[in-house]
Amino acid sequence: MAAIETIPLERIEQRIILLRGLKVMLDRDLADLYGVKTIALRQQVSRNIDRFPDDFMFQITAEEADAMVSQSVIPSRRSLGGSLPYVFTQEGIAMLSSVLRSEQAVAVNIQIMRAFVKLRQWLETHKDLANKIQNLETKYDEQFQVVFDAIRKLMEPPPVPPSRRIGFAIHNDDD
Repeated sequence: MAAIETIPLERIEQRIILLRGLKVMLDRDLADLYGVKTIALRQQVSRNIDRFPDDFMFQITAEEADAMVSQSVIPSRRSLGGSLPYVFTQEGIAMLSSVLRSEQAVAVNIQIMRAFVKLRQWLETHKDLANKIQNLETKYDEQFQVVFDAIRKLMEPPPVPPSRRIGFAIHNDDD
């Protein structure tokens, strides 16, 4: 039995995105991790579609694809190969292990589940920290308000940088 290369959790975590309030992964990212072509992954899913209800997998809309391009989740709409991708929730990814039966698929699924658990734990810790800060605020007076504001500022996610326009600008001197 050949050893399956371990994929770093960070590589998986970077591919987990938030869409419609759910943590999901794109079909093309999953196919890459599993070492199969996206079309092969989609074929296996379509052959077993009864295992993938809407809360396990869904196809993104054109508007969602455009938003993903603007947020640099995907490089361009052209990178999607002409069709809108499917995304899988944690449950859908777990179900993939029943339709993709290779050793690599099983090993990758285990790592993906670990990444989802780690992300959930991190979010829970973050929420606990926010609650503790709020409780401390009620106990102390305005002297500490500056400290609490600074801590809240540090807890905010970094802003998404605006995308730069690429190309040439033509200015008429006649205007």
